[in-house]
Amino acid sequence: MALLQIAEPGQSPLPHQVKRAVGIDLGTTNSLVATMRGGRATVLPDERGEVMLPSVVNYSSERSPLVGADAVALAAQSPADTLMSIKRFMGRGSVDALADAQRSHYRLAEGDEGLVRFITSGGAVSPVEVSADILRVLRQRAVATLGGEIDGAVITVPAYFDEAQRQATKDAATLAGLRVLRLMNEPTAAAVAYGLDSAEQGVIAVYDLGGGTFDISILRLQKGVFEVLATGGDTALGGDDLDSALADWVLQECGSPTLAAGQYRQLQAAARDAKERLSDEQEVDIDLQGVMPAGGTVRVTRETFESLVLPLVKRTLRACRKCLRDAELDAGVDNIVMVGGSTRVPLVREAVADFFKRTPLIDIDPDQVVAVGAAIQADILAGNRPEGDLLLLDVIPLSLGLETMGGLVEKIVPRNTTIPVSRAQEFTTFKDGQTALAVHILQGEREMVSDCRSLAHFELRGIPPMVAGAARIRVTFQVDADGLLNVSAREEITGAESSITVKPSFGLSDEEIANMLQSSFSHAAEDKQARQLAEERLGAWQLLEGLKSALKADGEALLSAEEREAITGQMTELQALVEGQDADAIHAQTERLGRLSEAFASRRMDKSIRAALAGVSLDSLDDEVTQ
Repeated sequence: MALLQIAEPGQSPLPHQVKRAVGIDLGTTNSLVATMRGGRATVLPDERGEVMLPSVVNYSSERSPLVGADAVALAAQSPADTLMSIKRFMGRGSVDALADAQRSHYRLAEGDEGLVRFITSGGAVSPVEVSADILRVLRQRAVATLGGEIDGAVITVPAYFDEAQRQATKDAATLAGLRVLRLMNEPTAAAVAYGLDSAEQGVIAVYDLGGGTFDISILRLQKGVFEVLATGGDTALGGDDLDSALADWVLQECGSPTLAAGQYRQLQAAARDAKERLSDEQEVDIDLQGVMPAGGTVRVTRETFESLVLPLVKRTLRACRKCLRDAELDAGVDNIVMVGGSTRVPLVREAVADFFKRTPLIDIDPDQVVAVGAAIQADILAGNRPEGDLLLLDVIPLSLGLETMGGLVEKIVPRNTTIPVSRAQEFTTFKDGQTALAVHILQGEREMVSDCRSLAHFELRGIPPMVAGAARIRVTFQVDADGLLNVSAREEITGAESSITVKPSFGLSDEEIANMLQSSFSHAAEDKQARQLAEERLGAWQLLEGLKSALKADGEALLSAEEREAITGQMTELQALVEGQDADAIHAQTERLGRLSEAFASRRMDKSIRAALAGVSLDSLDDEVTQ
């Protein structure tokens, strides 16, 4: 008699087959790694018992780089060799990153394809390599704790990371020897942690004030299904900016002395320490010995600190208000999840509670909640919990589309569409005999190509020569669970196909990302007028091109001299209007010319029918009808 394999619910029947999966929060200021142990998500400590690894790497020599606290200790004496907040440079070009690099006292070199590369004493390194060094330490920590190599990892990224930044994160993980099971939005990871632990249902706002970025996500949780209704935020705002606001105030109080790069790093560290202490105390002293030329201390009260950071907190609330509008919520949210160390600031918690009219959830350490959620998701994706019914639905933060005639953007995948997603749309050719099609992929919310971000170009060749508008070209956009985009174009008659995976060489600058959505609203009326003008011009050009071809072929045979003169005169007038800016005038003249040329079009159709029927007897047509 055969025996059944018996196992506890949620456990593998063969314990030795359990996969070692981890969740990694690759943060701007600190990074963590967590895993499922004994049915609970646990953040793994290092040999010193510290769970948080400072996201700092020092390249002072050609030896192995120092990562974490050891690197932080060298920040003051070798600031150009000590790279921190490197996440802000992921997927960006050197031109975009120049201002941030100069502010951080980094030496920037021109890299391949314009990528950011930092000059250090140990050689030039890219943000991907720096991130890989951080991830490598986290992997080694997990290997030592779990007693074997890691089978897979879920790595979190800000919700506003674009395709280039996500791809850069995956490249860093591969370089660190990690197999990426999935990239996961940080706010979504936090919602996963609270959703499973608290069994909450309803609408959740995830307020994530990290070290370098702010993200807000509105999610709907129902019976284990997480759906991201909308995302927003500010990629140029984080806890570091709160520290800088306090550090700049200290400088003013001390007469604004000129500080070396290492001294300013020390001042920022002192400001960060003061910010953390002010969460529990009403006033603290900041020790400036070794930081300021004159040394001494500066006393700062919680009231002063809150007045300094209030404008920054208000910026986060503006993003929250915009995100709620995007989610089209009639009622408020049911819960607010707080993520990021700076959410411990009393002013932040009070402002968020007042805005949402709810007390935020703070049951899980805000520094660890993202890693906890990532570990839960990693355990499911690794197959350790086959009965797990968690379905995670993320959304794309910005619309994806392609360029059409007239410089217009045709949106294929609108922003806030749930991913993974596949969308297709049919297009056709603009000119007679066209045998190739250039596909220009774009990202953004504006109506014109010039106002959106170019992602990639590719060509579809092998289109059979046909009259304009006869070809059927199906363009498919596929966004995978990591937010990476694949675009393919197929000509339906011949089967000719071409495709591209969008891995641009660098991403948007912080300012571009922060302003992209706002510009779509502030320029809405202007964009509507621009699109209307472009569409009217396109319709006019199509009519003009068609009439030019028709006149060349049949003008003399089917039109009198007076008729030809009338049509060509109206064509000249329309051509002049097309060069102008009056969409209504172009529309009126297009309709006028269309009515004038109707008789000519009818004669051409009659001629084509007669030609097709030439030599065909009526009897044969009757036979075909009766068969």
